[in-house]
Amino acid sequence: QVQLVESGGGLVHPGGSLSLSCAASKSIDRINTMAWYRQLPGKQRELVASIATATNGNTNYADSVKGRFTISRDNAKNMVYLKMNSLKSEDTAVYYCNAGLLEGVTWRTYWGQGTQVTVSS
Repeated sequence: QVQLVESGGGLVHPGGSLSLSCAASKSIDRINTMAWYRQLPGKQRELVASIATATNGNTNYADSVKGRFTISRDNAKNMVYLKMNSLKSEDTAVYYCNAGLLEGVTWRTYWGQGTQVTVSS
């Protein structure tokens, strides 16, 4: 079991910046991958960025956020972050922290409760 708690959402003007944090209840050295997803009302949850937390820290980004968002980790604090710059109105969504890990022979996925990000003037 992994509990994930997001924080840092809020209201920001277009062009502004915001940072999200995700605290994991388990050492992220033992979590294969952590990621940020987002979801708009009535739409499917989409991957924003992911990071290989248990290994080399390789990152992956959705095309829509490349060059603007940065995912990072602090393994000592069991934290993952999402720094969002040059925010656009279309970035408005509920952002979810996600953890994926192999437990025995089973791949399991865990989600946080989500945090609202609103980009509006």
